[in-house]
Amino acid sequence: MVACMVVGIAAAELNRVDERIAGRFARAEPRAWAREYLAGLVAGLERKNGWTLAERAGEVSPDGMQRLLRHADWDTREVRDDVRDYVAGQLGDAGGVLIADETGFIKKGTRSAGVQRQYSGTAGRTENCQVGVFLAYASPRARADRPRAVSAAVLD
Repeated sequence: MVACMVVGIAAAELNRVDERIAGRFARAEPRAWAREYLAGLVAGLERKNGWTLAERAGEVSPDGMQRLLRHADWDTREVRDDVRDYVAGQLGDAGGVLIADETGFIKKGTRSAGVQRQYSGTAGRTENCQVGVFLAYASPRARADRPRAVSAAVLD
């Protein structure tokens, strides 16, 4: 019973975010993909990447998700601002803080995004790795966190 209530609340909140950003997409197809993308991000998936988000949406390949992120016509800044305003409205508090944490992920190959020889605090030396920057928000009202991998090369 409680799980059904939580799912219902999550679906209602997803609908509220979707209503905020839907107008940023001129065409129905990217609008639908954006909703599936958001639903996948808040789903309890162990790994979140193009393949797992597409599979969760019932697709056989990540092509639609990739089209949304790489080629669809929408303003990422406006959508970001819409989502930020939604989160601030739900969790915002004068006592809130933004927490940033950087960590390295040692990698053997070079096929993952952002992999290169760079300093990794995790390893304590220069290694072939990805550097992830994790952002979290905490306030007396609630907390929100969203890992976001960013290559050190992007930060330079």
